[in-house]
Amino acid sequence: MNRVLAPLPGVLFAWLMSAALAGPLSANSSVLTTDPHYTELGFFDIHLCNWPERPEYFKVLFSTEHFEDVVSMDVYMPDGTALVSLDKDRFIPLRREGQPEKRVFMLDIDVPPSASVGWYRIRVRTQSGSTAEGRDFVTLSRLERVSVPDPPRDAEDIAMPGVLSWAPVPGARYYQAYLRDAWTDERIFSTRLLDEPRAELPADLLEPGGYYYWTVHARDTNEHILLGDFSMGSMSERFYFSVAR
Repeated sequence: MNRVLAPLPGVLFAWLMSAALAGPLSANSSVLTTDPHYTELGFFDIHLCNWPERPEYFKVLFSTEHFEDVVSMDVYMPDGTALVSLDKDRFIPLRREGQPEKRVFMLDIDVPPSASVGWYRIRVRTQSGSTAEGRDFVTLSRLERVSVPDPPRDAEDIAMPGVLSWAPVPGARYYQAYLRDAWTDERIFSTRLLDEPRAELPADLLEPGGYYYWTVHARDTNEHILLGDFSMGSMSERFYFSVAR
């Protein structure tokens, strides 16, 4: 993974964004007002992820309501070489009340040694032979995982906590926290996107003698016109704790 960078300094990140706007894609002035992740067939995004069990990998996804018409979904790196083809048989269905069904085609793959910073693109082909292309700018900068949790990992018989907190992650602008019952693995609480490293827990959520674990997903952006839904993301390890009776 020698092509994956350390967290980007702010000045370098700003330079990369300027370079992206000045690149070939900006030959069409509508790019500045039209999100290149969206095509007439759907939405394309690619994230560089940092998970405890898999420190560096690409999560590639394409979502569409036109899944019956789609024949192939081929993803390419900035130099034009093939990265991966999404499998039509591997998807998550999204059934929304009052709206057409949508399918999210998603795949996790290792970051290839030849990966580089730049515009990644997807070419979607339909049964009629027409194609649509979406693009996503990838910085290849890894976002570190959350640390210094409170309650800390493996804390035992603590007083009823009212807040989950952690140290800010360099490069992260948003967080989302999840809390589960450790015995049943049922999710009992999750937050909206947070812009600070803390999450307040609802009163009466936890029980005396309960055993729980929590995790935090950190991300660099949210619905950025260049970087998509987000470009870099990390998931913390599980922080287990028990509450005093």
